[in-house]
Amino acid sequence: MDVDFCEKLYIIESRKEGEVAIMLIQFNFKNFKSFREEATLDLSAAKMTEFSDRVVTVGSEKILPVAAIYGANASGKSNIYNAFEYMTDYVVDSFKYGDEEEKFEYFRPTPFLFDTTSANAESSFEVYFTLPGDKAEKTYNYGFCINKEGVTEEWLNVKAKTARKYNTVFYRGTSDEELDLSGFPKSSRDNIQVALEKQVLIISLGAKLKIGKCKDIRDWFLANEFADFGDPVTNFFLSRRLPKGFVEDKNVQQKVVEYFASFDEHIRDFRVEKVPGDGDSKDESFKINALHKKIDSDEMAEIPLSLESAGTLKMFALYPELQEVLEKGSVFFIDELNARLHPLLVRNFLLTFLNPEINKNHAQLIFTTHDTWQLSNQLLRRDEIWFVEKDERGVSSLYSLADFVDEDGVRIRKDESYEKNYMVGKYGAIPMLKALDIFKDALVQVSEGTGLSPRKKED
Repeated sequence: MDVDFCEKLYIIESRKEGEVAIMLIQFNFKNFKSFREEATLDLSAAKMTEFSDRVVTVGSEKILPVAAIYGANASGKSNIYNAFEYMTDYVVDSFKYGDEEEKFEYFRPTPFLFDTTSANAESSFEVYFTLPGDKAEKTYNYGFCINKEGVTEEWLNVKAKTARKYNTVFYRGTSDEELDLSGFPKSSRDNIQVALEKQVLIISLGAKLKIGKCKDIRDWFLANEFADFGDPVTNFFLSRRLPKGFVEDKNVQQKVVEYFASFDEHIRDFRVEKVPGDGDSKDESFKINALHKKIDSDEMAEIPLSLESAGTLKMFALYPELQEVLEKGSVFFIDELNARLHPLLVRNFLLTFLNPEINKNHAQLIFTTHDTWQLSNQLLRRDEIWFVEKDERGVSSLYSLADFVDEDGVRIRKDESYEKNYMVGKYGAIPMLKALDIFKDALVQVSEGTGLSPRKKED
């Protein structure tokens, strides 16, 4: 179904596979793009007193609802987003590749390319997570290593609520002798052994074969949502997607109006008009107009949705995913959340996840940003704030404010001005600026050629 509001507004159905609530505890990855060494994004709560009411307890785990990632341009912030998205995509789709080299070519990971050893080495991805829908409240550990040829290692471990150690569900190494499927029923083990290829993950294949445990893990990844507002192409399509049921259901439209009312009360309603199809095309197209109240009457003025502000369109684009993650209790990973949004609007969006009365299913928000206004001890815990810094070799590193120590070996206090300290470089992860002397030379050349001062131009 296509939607036309001068341009195209595409309806994209949200994922339905992973309906159980999920919580991410930790994400580890290594040798991916600018991250040569292992990086850890840890959403488990540190032992600190601020905002303790927002910490979610699942089994023996204490988990945070938010992680904010700061860093300079080109520091590698987006590569954390890319790494988590890559892992998700590979888990969901690897069963399609088999031993077809051409298909696998497009899904090889990008290692750190600035040294020969890393460029030829494997990349690794690993998550720790919970499925709160599981009454036993178990903790899962899943990961894999992959190189240019295929999967070199894969594992799934599980730990009971009261247990101290993880038990192996399956393990896979590089040889047939390193394949342990003892956590599966015999029939499932036989099916996996027959169909498994080097480019295919056991979890992906097992889900396709309807093996319950594999499907649960695959669904964990499917439930998560991604939005990359730093990518112009992705941003274009995201700003043109509609909430599920928006076209045919007036109640859904009203919910979107109420959502807009939290930051902009000018939009009072929507009008959806079906546009006749072209030729033999079976796709349906619609024109969407936003209705605004006229200032001199009770009548409504209609404006094509495409003519609304970039910020309004972005909030419109965020609504479907926001609705999904809040209902499921899943992870929402956003790259450059602050792009085209006022800081107050970003804060309002952030508070949605921090408010237990709204975020009843314990959804989590992970986002990259340059918006230092949110870098406040009145809003975020120290263990919810992360920084990315790239050194002179092009190697990125990820670290938490909770783990940061100053030059004297002293940890950051909860009453410090995080924003001020960050902007003066106390925490690192800021741009190293130099004067734009190139423009100085250009202005001198212009003035010498015209006989005019570079600051003054005569008619």
